[in-house]
Amino acid sequence: MSTSKNSKQMITGKSFEYALLIQFEEKLKDETNLEVIKNSAFKIARDCFNQVSNTEQSEYLLSASFAVNFLMDIEPRLSNDIGKKDVLQLEILTDHQGKSGDVRDVLAIRAVQKWEIGVSAKNNHKAVKHSRLSANIDFGEKWFGINSSKAYFSIVTPIFQNLNRIREESNKKKKWSELGDYHASIYVPILNAFVRELKRLYKKNPVKVAKNLVAYLVGNKDFYKVVKGKNNVEIQAYNLNGTLNLPFKNIKPKYKTPKVAFPTKILSIEFKRSSKTTIIVTLNNDWALSFRIHNASSKVEPSLKFDINLLNSPKNLFRNTLNIIHKH
Repeated sequence: MSTSKNSKQMITGKSFEYALLIQFEEKLKDETNLEVIKNSAFKIARDCFNQVSNTEQSEYLLSASFAVNFLMDIEPRLSNDIGKKDVLQLEILTDHQGKSGDVRDVLAIRAVQKWEIGVSAKNNHKAVKHSRLSANIDFGEKWFGINSSKAYFSIVTPIFQNLNRIREESNKKKKWSELGDYHASIYVPILNAFVRELKRLYKKNPVKVAKNLVAYLVGNKDFYKVVKGKNNVEIQAYNLNGTLNLPFKNIKPKYKTPKVAFPTKILSIEFKRSSKTTIIVTLNNDWALSFRIHNASSKVEPSLKFDINLLNSPKNLFRNTLNIIHKH
């Protein structure tokens, strides 16, 4: 593995996923029948965990331990089964599942109860999602199931083809920094086309596009986001479909995580003030997203990446920060 920032982030991210899985197993194995699914994602996460220092390992395990204790309080079905055959399966999801709008990393499943909860593990990292734009990516189809227009492609395709030509002619050596003011010449026209297209798709099917913007980018399955900070861990409950925080028989969760409403309207789509790289989409029900376009590599490529962040989310979205007390 190269030690670029990306792979460093991947190693810490996967290590934290592994730490969460281990803590779920540790704390639940005496409470219920459980099984850890040792798929390829599990092995990758374990390898990453084994690559980090002992100090980091114990830090991840401590954060995960706090998070899991809290999740057991608000999810009584984790520790309660309806009998021997009701096995709790713990699984780390493979990355390709994220492509379909499922952002969960670690899953706890009870097939017998037809129940599951998922956790999205974040290590000091708040971005929601990375999505690409290129000459052959139909974002309308991917995000909303509605095809992007010929008009959109007629603008972006020549720009991406030109980037491809520059790349090929320079034997893949040409850098973005050598293209002059590429924010103005490349980013702005692509973002303008993106904004027009998003508005067009929204006109076609307002409720679907507004809802799917959040479903695809924030997550289309309910989940808990566990964000590991320096001395704390934050738990957020994205209870959009009402599948989180369910009681088990007469055992109720210790805290309520309210159901959060999806947006039904887009209120505005515009450039961030004095920015050539970022679009802000404001929706009803307190949702807002920012889309910052950037080149993923220093060398010219015929695609661009969106860094998508949640700027605002509903007031009733459940959040709880647990301060981590280190034993010395």
